[in-house]
Amino acid sequence: MKTLIILTHPNIENSVTNKRWIEELEKYPNKFDIHQLYKVYPNEKINVIAEQKLMEKYNKIIFQFPLYWFSSPPLLKKWFDEVLIYGWAFGCKSGYKLENKKIGLAISAGATEDNYSLKGDYKHTLKDILAPFELTFKYVKANYHPYFVNYGADSDTPSEVIEGSTRKYFIFVNTF
Repeated sequence: MKTLIILTHPNIENSVTNKRWIEELEKYPNKFDIHQLYKVYPNEKINVIAEQKLMEKYNKIIFQFPLYWFSSPPLLKKWFDEVLIYGWAFGCKSGYKLENKKIGLAISAGATEDNYSLKGDYKHTLKDILAPFELTFKYVKANYHPYFVNYGADSDTPSEVIEGSTRKYFIFVNTF
């Protein structure tokens, strides 16, 4: 069965890391379906029923995005608020539509790994920062898996570093 990649990048055309990751996955249309939220919803008006039906079709889902202000881009937050609703994703009468689905995160972070440490600039680990995502997925009874991250991702990243992260990302999505 295919893996659904929900890409949320507001400027994918000018992206370096996320764009390259998607270019690699697009070589394998029999393995991955890529759903780009900013392309599907440029006006940010989410078709909740369509998104829920899409999620129901997959057993493996990866949310891919650049880290924005220690969270996700705003459209992904809106997506969570509107799609993961009571009666569908959680609640006594919901059927927990994401229950036991394997869900993970793939993130590009502009700062270095050292920045995301207790002694670093932010005084918090990336695991700490991503706790709301983990809790969300556990709350809807999904099977949350550890995240994949590429630290130090910016427009000046050397191509060999980007290619290295692409290989690691490809391994992550194939063993997910």
